[in-house]
Amino acid sequence: MTTTNSSLHDAPQISAKPAPGEKERCVLAYSGGLDTSVCIKWLQEEYDLDVIAVVGDLGQEHEGLEAIKAKALATGAIGCAVIDMRETFANEYLACAMAANAMYENKYPLVSALSRPLIAKHLVAVAHQFGAKYVAHGCTGKGNDQVRFESSVLMLDPALTIIAPVRNWDLGCRADEIEWAAAHGVPVKATTDKPYSIDDNLWGRAIECGVLEDPWCEPPADIWTMTCDPACAPDEPTYVEIEFDQGVPCALDGTPMSFLDIIYAMNDIAGTNGYGRIDMVENRLVGVKSRECYEVPGGLALIQAHKALEDLCLERGVLHHKLAIEQTWAEQVYNGLWFSPLKEAFDAFLAHTQQCVSGTVKLKFFKGSCTVVGRKSTYSLYDFGLATYDADDAFDHQAAKGFIDIHGLSCKVWAKNRLATGARMPSYDDVNLANTAYGKMSAVVEEAEEILEGADAVTA
Repeated sequence: MTTTNSSLHDAPQISAKPAPGEKERCVLAYSGGLDTSVCIKWLQEEYDLDVIAVVGDLGQEHEGLEAIKAKALATGAIGCAVIDMRETFANEYLACAMAANAMYENKYPLVSALSRPLIAKHLVAVAHQFGAKYVAHGCTGKGNDQVRFESSVLMLDPALTIIAPVRNWDLGCRADEIEWAAAHGVPVKATTDKPYSIDDNLWGRAIECGVLEDPWCEPPADIWTMTCDPACAPDEPTYVEIEFDQGVPCALDGTPMSFLDIIYAMNDIAGTNGYGRIDMVENRLVGVKSRECYEVPGGLALIQAHKALEDLCLERGVLHHKLAIEQTWAEQVYNGLWFSPLKEAFDAFLAHTQQCVSGTVKLKFFKGSCTVVGRKSTYSLYDFGLATYDADDAFDHQAAKGFIDIHGLSCKVWAKNRLATGARMPSYDDVNLANTAYGKMSAVVEEAEEILEGADAVTA
C-alpha cells in the first residue's frame, strides 16, 4: 500500500484567484482516462477556461498517481492536485456505511456512491482555494454518478456552476473521442477496444458494459480481479476474528489495526477464498435497469460480521426500526444525497445505535462462502438463562398465558363484534370454505371406503 503525499497545495504556481484579464477557472474531477483527458482540452476550447485537475486516491488500481498528474499537465491543465483520500474515506464515509449496513436494494454495498461525495467535497475546496467559478466531471448522461457529483457540489456551494462535457459534447462514442483527442493533441493511450467500464476504490470494484450488457450472459472470468474462482479457493476453511469498537472494526485475530488496514486485509482474506462477487440487475436513479457486477470481498464480509454483532447487542425495537432506516439511508446515498438533511439525521440515529456495538465476531470462509460461526460481546443482550430449554430455564412459562390474552385482546374483541353483526370477515370466510371443502372431501372418502368394503364382501 503506497502513500500519496500530494495535497491541495500541489499547484504552487497558481494564484489564489484569476488576475484581471486572466481566464476563469474550472476544477475538474480527473481520473486520467480518455473521457477526462478530452475534457481538459474541450473545456479550454469550448468554454475558454483554465482547468485545474483534481485526482483522488481512494485505493483504486493505478499505475502511479504522479504519472496521472503529469498527464493532466501535459494535456493543458494549469495545475493538478493529487489527494490521498483513503483515511478519510475509511473513517468518515465507510464507517457511516458500516453503521447503516449499507446495501442498496439489499444487495449492493454502494462502492461508487460512497466515494463521489468525498471527491465532490475536495472539488469544492479546490474551487474555493483557487477562485474557480466552475466545477466539471466526466460522467455520462445516463448514469448515476452525474447526479451524485452535481447534487453534492450544489449542496456544498450552490453558487458554483457545473459543466458536464461528456453529456454536452457531440462526440457520440469512444471512437469519436479518440479521433478528437488525436486531432487536438490530447495524449491518450486508449484504443477502441474497451470491453468493460470499471470503477474501483478500496471498498470494491464496479464492472459493467461489454458482454455484461446481456443479463443472460454469464460474467466472463476475466472481469474478476479481487476474488479468485471459488472452485480454485483453498480446500480448507479460513477463520478470522474481527473485533469491533462502537460499530467500527478495530482488530483482526487479536491484532489492533486501523479500519483502513482492516479493509485491505479483509479484501485479501475474503478474495483469496473466492468470496465477494455480486451479479445483479439494479434500478438506477435515472430510471434504467442495468446489469452490474461487483467485487466487494472485504466490505461484504465486514457488513455480515457487523450485522451479527448488532443482533447480539441491539434491543429488539431498535434493531427492527433500524432495518427500515438502513434501506432508506442506502437509497439516499445511492441517489447522491450524502449531504442532505435527511441522510444526516439518519446518521445521528445510526451513530447512537453503535455506542454498544462492541465485541468480536468469528467468520468462516470456504469456497466462495462467508459464514458467521461465533459472536461475543460485553454488551450482549443474549441471556442464556432465558434462552435455554434446559432444566435451569429462568423464563416464566406461566406468564405466557396472560401475555397472549392481552396481546390478542384487541383482535379478539374485533372478531366477536364482526361475527355478531354479520360483517364480512375474509379470514373467517376462508376458514369456512376450508371446512366446507374438507367436509366434501370427507364425504368422497367415506363413499370410496363403502365401495371398497362392498368389493371386499363380493370377493369374499
